[in-house]
Amino acid sequence: MNAIKDLFGKNLRQYGIMLALVVIVIVFAAITHGKLVQPNNVAALIGQNAYVLVLALGMLMVIIAGHIDLSVGSVVAFIGAVVGYMMYTWHVPWGLAVLAGLAIGLVVGAWHGFWVAFVKIPAFVVTLAGMLLFRGLAQVVATRTMAGFPQGFNDISNGFIPGFFGAVPNPFVGWLIPSDSVFARDLDGVTVAIGLLAVLGLGFQAWRSRRSQLQHGLLVGPLFMTVLRWVLLSLAILLVTFVLSMNTPGATPILRGTPFLLILLGALILVYSFVTSRTVFGRHVYAIGGNRNAALLSGVNTVKTDFLIFVNMGFLTAVAAIISTSRAGAATALAGQNYELDAIASCFIGGTAVTGGVGRVSGAMVGALIMGVLNMGLSIANVNSSWQLAVKGLVLLVAVTLDLVSKRRATVG
Repeated sequence: MNAIKDLFGKNLRQYGIMLALVVIVIVFAAITHGKLVQPNNVAALIGQNAYVLVLALGMLMVIIAGHIDLSVGSVVAFIGAVVGYMMYTWHVPWGLAVLAGLAIGLVVGAWHGFWVAFVKIPAFVVTLAGMLLFRGLAQVVATRTMAGFPQGFNDISNGFIPGFFGAVPNPFVGWLIPSDSVFARDLDGVTVAIGLLAVLGLGFQAWRSRRSQLQHGLLVGPLFMTVLRWVLLSLAILLVTFVLSMNTPGATPILRGTPFLLILLGALILVYSFVTSRTVFGRHVYAIGGNRNAALLSGVNTVKTDFLIFVNMGFLTAVAAIISTSRAGAATALAGQNYELDAIASCFIGGTAVTGGVGRVSGAMVGALIMGVLNMGLSIANVNSSWQLAVKGLVLLVAVTLDLVSKRRATVG
């Protein structure tokens, strides 16, 4: 056990979550006879779960600070209804409608933040009221389903980066991949370039982090461990790149390489990884969740931090609303059902502590992907939707139980 801890450092649980994701993918790939990992399904997995990944970024900070937000599903429906109404009824250009939706998200976040931070009403009560309030407003705005939005708006979630570099011959066809396989396709040059840049960027970040730790006299692990981690993560990135880069004529939808959504998600993940780990605001969020009284005595402005946490949650909820409305191509008052549960479950499955103070962006993202793979794998395997909910509930219960048991053992030890 000590050897394992030396190998992976203090992030043993994070690696365990990633390993669980890999195992789940392999299991469902076998159950579905490879359908889960086909290029069109991988692209669909990103599109179908983009809203969860975005909401989990905001929910992570909310939970770390010791709060909860039960309103995000209703707010998604409300903002989606307003944006859809503006385009459908008032014929507002889709770009302006999107900006208006983001502004409404900030206002909604400020509304929740005011009651939580300044009036000191528990976030559970405030956001429960918000869940009812904004679901009702969504029904007022969207009295019927609105569809037929501009193509540019629909492309936010359904579009792909054009193949500027053309097709690249698949080097594995003939000796590793049979010529009649669904994977025997040419590769999209843009997607390949993005994947290679991601691998290089990951390597640069690992090198820069290690050099900074050495310059500050901090203890670092062996160099080959840093290289090994980079290699393993790079292989995962290249595998996803390989699948996404396949041109698949006749697939529904036709896969053209890298979805716009993947670039948006990548940018958000990078930004929030930086915010949570490298900024004063991020450190204050963790300090409040770890011990609110101690943070207050240390000079942390808990009121301002709590307020900004919910403003940020409102902004990301607006982003999720735009993504889900764009993907559906329609706005309805019924949108966003159980979105808050998916976001909360993603955080807990990804290792965020129920009691606050602990959690990472990478863990929340892996948790969201686990939820997404379970949903898609069970759907492809034709498992009844009721059983899908039961499985998700059990996975969440197991994740929270493991978190509490590990904490109790650490306390006893």
